[in-house]
Amino acid sequence: MNIDNSKDLEYLLDEIREEVWATRHLTGRPALAERVLDALREVPRHEFVPDELQYCAYANHPLPIGHGQTISQPYIVALMTDLIRPQPEDVVLEIGTGSGYQAAILAKLVKRVYSMEIVGQLAAEAGARLQRLGYDNIEVGTGNGQSGWPQHAPYDAILVAAAATGIPPALIEQLKPGGTLVIPIGEQHAAQDLLVVTKSSSGHIDQKRVLPVAFVPLTGTPC
Repeated sequence: MNIDNSKDLEYLLDEIREEVWATRHLTGRPALAERVLDALREVPRHEFVPDELQYCAYANHPLPIGHGQTISQPYIVALMTDLIRPQPEDVVLEIGTGSGYQAAILAKLVKRVYSMEIVGQLAAEAGARLQRLGYDNIEVGTGNGQSGWPQHAPYDAILVAAAATGIPPALIEQLKPGGTLVIPIGEQHAAQDLLVVTKSSSGHIDQKRVLPVAFVPLTGTPC
């Protein structure tokens, strides 16, 4: 990373810390885990945005990546990552690979990441990008994220980077007892909420709304 990007990144991390503090009454988190912030520091966000947007790669807002999709706001990436409480031996499913940025953050924190993208070209580009950057514990697949990825289930955590109108049943089924699902719920251009879903050791499901968000819609057919 060059010097200018390093300065921009540190400024971004300061902004994320401030926003986490400002939203603590909603999230219950006055600060993020240091290892989550370290992962954001280690992943070069400029590698995951289009060339024409390099000048704002470290701005704290979402950016378009083509095909009607976006790379999420860094604050939201950091918060969603923290909400699943990632552990070094975890296996995590991500729905909505996009450019691969969120998967790269997760890969710094867990044992294995499976990432599903419905847009074939985005999946291929993200897979090639992640391989080029040396992320060897991520597997990217193309398919309907509402079906999850049953071949590698169950998962310690599932993170959904697009807004669903309801919680896909397949994702609940593929979540381990004791696991956490973080998903935005709501219609596009309408009220959306970030939801934290936990599954107890007995299989009981608990839901908590965290804060208002704005995501592109989760496409595909619910299963």
